[in-house]
Amino acid sequence: MQDRSSQIAVAVWLLICCCAVYAMVVLGGVTRLTGSGLSMVKWEPIIGILPPMGQVEWQQVFELYQQSPEFKLKNSHMDVEAFKGIFWFEYAHRVLGRLIGIIFFVPLVYFIIRKKVDKPLIPKLIIMFVLGGLQGLLGWYMVKSGLVRDPHVSQYRLTAHLGLAFLIYAYMFWVALDLLLPRVKSSGAAVNRGLKRFSYLLTGLTTVTVLSGGFVAGLKAGLAYNTFPTMNGQWLPDGLLSLDPYWRNFFDNVTTVQFDHRVLAAVLFVLIPVFWFVGRRNRDLPTRIHRGLDVLLVVLLVQIGLGISTLLLYVPVALGATHQGGAVALFTATLFLSHQLGAGDQGRGS
Repeated sequence: MQDRSSQIAVAVWLLICCCAVYAMVVLGGVTRLTGSGLSMVKWEPIIGILPPMGQVEWQQVFELYQQSPEFKLKNSHMDVEAFKGIFWFEYAHRVLGRLIGIIFFVPLVYFIIRKKVDKPLIPKLIIMFVLGGLQGLLGWYMVKSGLVRDPHVSQYRLTAHLGLAFLIYAYMFWVALDLLLPRVKSSGAAVNRGLKRFSYLLTGLTTVTVLSGGFVAGLKAGLAYNTFPTMNGQWLPDGLLSLDPYWRNFFDNVTTVQFDHRVLAAVLFVLIPVFWFVGRRNRDLPTRIHRGLDVLLVVLLVQIGLGISTLLLYVPVALGATHQGGAVALFTATLFLSHQLGAGDQGRGS
């Protein structure tokens, strides 16, 4: 049986890993927005930790890039100095991925050897580690899609890569909360059940909105309709369902993909304030849930503002990356409330 100090230590470690994954998601957004994602055309998971040293090695790496479709079709004007500008973002992204593996694996071994974790927790931690390894493979699988003929990564693979990052983040965050904060139950059981279902709905909708954002990013749909609230003056833009078969519009049609993302964001913009109002009226809920509700509402408003600004300003790198980080923050807030309102009766907490 874990003592309380060990539970807290493991929870803090997992939250540190969550922060690292959060940074990874934001850096991934920067890498995509700066057009850096295809600058490293080789995957060397073990020896690829060191960057090019000296002009000779830089020239060798640049020559590899010159063989890629992106250089031939988009960046043929680029010299080795300009290449360095995009190389460093992708390099930092890959190094951070390796660093996350170390941050996770080394304490994992320590905690297991020192018997700081209960046996039922060990399989969960191993699953996290395996998912992290799969994320690295999926990342390379995504990059490969842009190294064949068309210098654009598949929006399907990009969204899968983003979705798996959110899954890993959510799993670690949920387990950390299990260890750090016992879930609560108020005396208003019927109201609590309703709020719990509502929180699950919001977490699910936020997840779908994030995934729809992956398709927006993969198709560069944010550059297509840069007006708000209408799309170039139309509420229902032309070409919304122009592809055949019908289902392809939701994944391959720039117009539909951006429209769907807008609609999902609008639904959250309506539902989250309703959730906040209902939760705030329940005086039996613990203080930390009320605070969580306030944080959720504030993050929603900031995220909506970031999304609209990013769209109107034609997706500047800083705003686009911040909007991606805001998606993680919104997801975190909904996940926290889903956890705290979930099935648990270990006391009211504070």
